[in-house]
Amino acid sequence: MPWNIKTLSTAPKIFPTTEFQEEGVTAIFYEGLPYQGRPTQAFAWYGIPKLSAGQKCPAMVLVHGGGGTAFAEWVRLWVKRGYAAIAMDTCGCVPKGKYGDWQRHAAGGPAGWGGFDQVYHPITDQWTYQAVADIILAHSLIRSFPEVDPERTGITGISWGGYLTCITAGVDPRFKLAVPVYGCGFLGEDSAWLSDFKKMGPEKSAKWLGQWDPSEYLSRAAMPMLWVTGTNDFAYPMDSLQKSYRLPTGARTLCLRIRMAHGHGGPGENPEEIHAFAENILNGKAPLAKITGQGRDGMEAWVSFAAKTALAKAELNYTKDTGKWQDRKWESAPAQLDAVQGRATATLPEGTTVYYFNVIDNRDLAVSSEHVDLTPK
Repeated sequence: MPWNIKTLSTAPKIFPTTEFQEEGVTAIFYEGLPYQGRPTQAFAWYGIPKLSAGQKCPAMVLVHGGGGTAFAEWVRLWVKRGYAAIAMDTCGCVPKGKYGDWQRHAAGGPAGWGGFDQVYHPITDQWTYQAVADIILAHSLIRSFPEVDPERTGITGISWGGYLTCITAGVDPRFKLAVPVYGCGFLGEDSAWLSDFKKMGPEKSAKWLGQWDPSEYLSRAAMPMLWVTGTNDFAYPMDSLQKSYRLPTGARTLCLRIRMAHGHGGPGENPEEIHAFAENILNGKAPLAKITGQGRDGMEAWVSFAAKTALAKAELNYTKDTGKWQDRKWESAPAQLDAVQGRATATLPEGTTVYYFNVIDNRDLAVSSEHVDLTPK
């Protein structure tokens, strides 16, 4: 593993700035790792909720996706929930400009995304190495704040940020939870970047994947993880997602919505399942339902569950299509819910190729079973 977690666990030096102003949050630069032999600084927004004297709060580390930067609104979302939060830029930029075209910072690290063109550079000068280091340093920084309980921290990231979250979960064991949104591993098998790997050729691709695919790190992740995505995600398809979420050793929860949109703001930041997951682990609040088993007898499928919050419904989600995951048509049908027995059942429609269940509680929070692929292998 290329990162020195002991070194990165020390809170980095802060460089205050007044150049960037947003209500309810504070802009800073903090010291990153050297890049191409020179010192670096990463930009971040952080926020702390109003607390009583001596009170400590949990904290969330927020990792943006492709084309993004540190987003103040995302920090404010978690501060309103009673959390300290920090969102850092992972591509050597500052939040000046527009989405996908942010201004570079003179002391910034490498530009994103993926670093496919950097695979033969020194490993410490490559984007994934630097980005993960910046995330861990941001975690160390917010843990050091006197208002924060360092034993109650979590991480969530969106798209490329979900990719980075997967790796970071396997590198930094101090996190008590991790929530990758969309992002997963096995990028060389089935992802939006297959054309990039083809252009790179087999040797270069194998080197990049061996260094930077999340599948190389996820088996080290032992904290509870919530995986949030959609059935037709353009970048990270369901087969790669399933291989990824089976690797960590900690408890896993899935939230798979039909045709969930891909993006920052509402789609990737606001799912209430993320909030409830954090509230349960970091604040002891009611948990999401837990899938405890699943199976099938012919065309009769079932899923079992445990829930401390009353359930509203269960649904069978299925497709009759094959081919690219992103192009498949998904449909939903009510499943029979037996809350007393903790079981939902449904008859698979003729022609079903893939299916899974969603169990939804009275907060409208969904948890999903693993998808089952019925196509002949």
